[in-house]
Amino acid sequence: MEVVMRVFGLEVPDAGPVFVVALAVHVGAGLTCVVCGTVACVARKGAGRHPRWGRVYLWGLGTVALTAVVLAAVRWPADNHLLATAVVAAGLGAVGWAARRRHRPGWPLRHAAGMAGSFAALLTGFYVDNGRQLPVWDRLPPLASWLLPGAVAAVLTWRALRRFTALSGSPRPAGPPAGPPAPPR
Repeated sequence: MEVVMRVFGLEVPDAGPVFVVALAVHVGAGLTCVVCGTVACVARKGAGRHPRWGRVYLWGLGTVALTAVVLAAVRWPADNHLLATAVVAAGLGAVGWAARRRHRPGWPLRHAAGMAGSFAALLTGFYVDNGRQLPVWDRLPPLASWLLPGAVAAVLTWRALRRFTALSGSPRPAGPPAGPPAPPR
């Protein structure tokens, strides 16, 4: 039987001081990722807020992955699945960052998919670990914690990419076409 403590109403394993400190840093980094990732996502793309908040998101994501290593080492194998989601999130974030840095043809699609996928993996790890303690999520089957964040992210990412760029990479207008439609010939 595992000893647990309550923190802000959530049950947290009491696995010693190293675990508690790593968990506090992990949670802070995760919250940083949620805030900065959301701001970067809704910010106008290009120089300014989008890359600035995106960089903070990536640093937070790296911190989440590093602290996940510590957490999993202290509670192996109980937290090995969380380490896997953190590694996937960091890997997808690295793919999105590299796509933006290299600017090869089609980079916006790879950048958006990598960053959105990393955000979805981050949320998946949170819901898999804490969903049974959260309102609404406690009524869903455990598989929903694994699949729902990715499904929502996929739909939102597809809609955003469809709105701002065609999947082929050519620009698409954000609004309706200007002027009345041309008469048929």
